[in-house]
Formats: sequence, structure tokens, C-alpha cells
Amino acid sequence: MYEIIWHGRGGQGVVIAAQMLAEAAYLQDFRGVTSAPTFGPERRGAPVAASTRIAQEEIRIFSQIEAADIAVVLDESLFRVVDIYSRLRKDGALIINSRKPLEKWETKGDCRLAVVDAAAIALRHHLSKEGAPVVNTPMLGAFARATGLVSLDNLEKALNHKLPPGQGARNFATVKAAYEETKLGDKP
Repeated sequence: MYEIIWHGRGGQGVVIAAQMLAEAAYLQDFRGVTSAPTFGPERRGAPVAASTRIAQEEIRIFSQIEAADIAVVLDESLFRVVDIYSRLRKDGALIINSRKPLEKWETKGDCRLAVVDAAAIALRHHLSKEGAPVVNTPMLGAFARATGLVSLDNLEKALNHKLPPGQGARNFATVKAAYEETKLGDKP
């Protein structure tokens, strides 16, 4: 089983990203998929988290994830207010939306690192909401590149199922761009 935690801020779509990943994983023939939000203060800009579990077998665990195999961070400023490393397994994967290049990141422990500038990708594709770049969908592309767990085809199907008609193609363009632009660290 793979346990994934999505870290973001209210309004960035972490819950929707967790759901779209679950759907793409199901289409990828994972038979066990769950997705759940974790709510604290429900306001725009507040730190929020969501989780996705995917497995080949049926999942019978519904508790919050204590230590994830993969952490996806939609806003790098969260490192100043949330202890992201405490909820990531020692040998886990960390996928970060950041303008800072991969080689400038210093990580704790032996995590594998992937970095993409999802905000720049969203802006380049004119994908914004209320003036802010939509980073949740490009981060799905970064997830696919960093983990190999879901295909771009299945992410496209999940987007088209979850989003209103006409928005799937534009969002998928950011998924593809992020997949291509994600930089992977060299740790095993």
C-alpha cells in the first residue's frame, strides 16, 4: 500500500487533487483506493492536508496517515509552519512546488526529492482562480513523474471525470508540462 499526504493551503485544491489521484489509481488497476481530507481551521490560506491511499488489494484502514510514503507540498512556505518531515517515512518521496531549483533544497533524512515550479506552469497555461495560480493539477503530473504509480492517460481521464466540461483539457496541459519539467533527485 502507498500512503500519500497532500500539504497545501486552503483554496489550493488539495482535497480535489487527492480525489483525482485516487480515481487515476483506480483506473490504473489499483483495487484499493481511498481519499480523505484533514480539516483544521477551514479558511482560505490556512494549512490543510488531504490523504490518498492506493493498494493492489482492498483497503480496510480508514484512519489518518501517520507516516506517508509520499508527501506532496503545494506551497513551500508550509515548511515554516508545518513539520512535513515528521509525517514522511525516512525513505519516502517528497514532491515540492517551488521556484527554488532542486540542487538548492536540503532535505532531512533519506527522502527522495522531486521539484517542479507548478505555479509558473499554471500561469504559463493561464490557469488561475481569483488571481492565484492553480497548482493542484500540475502537481498530479509531478506525482506521476516522481513515482510512476499512475499514467498520464489515467490522470487525464480522472481530470475529465472530476472537472466541469471544458476544463479538463486546459488542466491536463499543466499536468503534462509538470510531468516533463519535474526534476528528480538522485537519492535511491
